[in-house]
Amino acid sequence: MTQPENTVKLEANTGPHHYGMRLDQVLADLFPEYSRSKLKSWILDGNVMVDGDVLTTPKHKMLGEEYIQIAAIMEVQISSKPQNIELDIVYEDDAILVINKPADLVVHPGAGNPDGTVLNALLSHVPDIDVVPRAGIVHRLDKDTTGLMVVAKTVPAQTHLVNQLQGRVMSREYEALAYGTMVAGGIVDAPIGRHPTKRTLMAVREFGKPAVTHYRVMEKFRAHTHLRLKLETGRTHQIRVHMAHVKHPLVGDPVYGGRPRLPKGASDACVNALRSFQRQALHAAQLSLFHPETEEWMTWQAPLPADMVSLITAVREDTAEHGLDDV
Repeated sequence: MTQPENTVKLEANTGPHHYGMRLDQVLADLFPEYSRSKLKSWILDGNVMVDGDVLTTPKHKMLGEEYIQIAAIMEVQISSKPQNIELDIVYEDDAILVINKPADLVVHPGAGNPDGTVLNALLSHVPDIDVVPRAGIVHRLDKDTTGLMVVAKTVPAQTHLVNQLQGRVMSREYEALAYGTMVAGGIVDAPIGRHPTKRTLMAVREFGKPAVTHYRVMEKFRAHTHLRLKLETGRTHQIRVHMAHVKHPLVGDPVYGGRPRLPKGASDACVNALRSFQRQALHAAQLSLFHPETEEWMTWQAPLPADMVSLITAVREDTAEHGLDDV
């Protein structure tokens, strides 16, 4: 079943301060809720009228005091198919959707995961989201990382949220269980880029992209630490790479965690809990942002999933049995 066309109709008057500016620059100033690339494509496609005349030159110099009209169709951006996959919806309105993603759910189709993803679920839950690039997905979580994600239901909402991400306004906080007993919190400021030999992995690289992770200790155990982490940037695998870089990789991380480390003399329950935890112990616990339409600062929280609660309980009981200093 084809979706109805999504028509965008915009209008605005330019001012004296727009004199001498290019048409694409003026549109970006007047309609900041749309990306520059989208506005430019509308100019090139003949969707922009200035004082009743169609203009197709982005570099056209404006005089100010003109009347601009835009009438365009939002084309379908997604080729994936909708699938009736249940989503744990924490919040929803006409502009955004916040979900609590479970483990073992891929966010976006890719090699080895052509469907059965969050994107496929979104196409089913919000059919007309297919006109929003990436079905409104603004940021991702790794397949086996649980927790909160925000999705934009409209193109203006997506542009607004992306700008918040790029401007480091959106706040994302995580909980994790790391190997080793950490004395205090701190900051990892280390650039991240592609691994030099394993191209599907990331690594701290001298000429990588800037990456900053803040962390604090929530609870110390004799061989592990329960952490609260806050992203200042959002590089691929950032928390996992940064914690491995400071020699405190996340428990269960199949890529960056190395071989499981079992505390000396640990009980069978603790050993089983550590060995059976087959994903990185990482959960997106809190998300805060300015609502793209109301500008209200909003915050959502998601409790730790049951598997992480059980894991932390096991290492806490192990610590109670042996003492904090008995590693």
